[in-house]
Amino acid sequence: MILSGNEIHKQLGTNIRIEPFDERQLNPNSYNLRLHDELLVYEDLELDMRRPAKYRRLPIPPEGLVLQPNRLYLGRTVERTETHNYVPMLEGRSSIGRLGLFVHVTAGFGDAGFCGFWTLEMFAVYPIRIYAGVEIAQIFYHTVEGDVTEYRSDKYQHNRDIQPSLLFKEFIRDPQRALPLEAGDRENGGSRERESGSGGDGRNRAGEHDR
Repeated sequence: MILSGNEIHKQLGTNIRIEPFDERQLNPNSYNLRLHDELLVYEDLELDMRRPAKYRRLPIPPEGLVLQPNRLYLGRTVERTETHNYVPMLEGRSSIGRLGLFVHVTAGFGDAGFCGFWTLEMFAVYPIRIYAGVEIAQIFYHTVEGDVTEYRSDKYQHNRDIQPSLLFKEFIRDPQRALPLEAGDRENGGSRERESGSGGDGRNRAGEHDR
């Protein structure tokens, strides 16, 4: 079940925090979030999951900034949110989508317990001029069935800025993630099981590498 705008308002200060909050941004079942005045862009043409990515900052001037197609821009919301006992979700506004601008690539799904700014994974279909302060996305809230174990990750919780990918920290904690797949596994799209007669003896070798 998705919370109505009235229920979002009732939950403010308890299970839901949105700072700053402006009642004019409240919708029938969501709340509009605004774009901050700075972006991050990766500098390398090839990114490595196991290593921190180099990036540079792009301020958004008062006259706006033109985003180029086929390039990822990371931004963040002006608003800081905190959610308990509900699942926060982020989506772009329909008016933004109709201009060919995506505000997230895959990460629109939040966690109960998350506290911080939302990083936006912005991707444009056409060149588009954007402006700081525009209401670019909307947050909405799902109810949860069962006991809730709240989000406590040290990667993105209580962030204070735009967050580039911190996936490399998972490889540091678990070096086995960095082991390459065997040639047979690559050919099978990552499958841990080889077919008989395809260069192996047909036995399951899943235990050789724990990904």
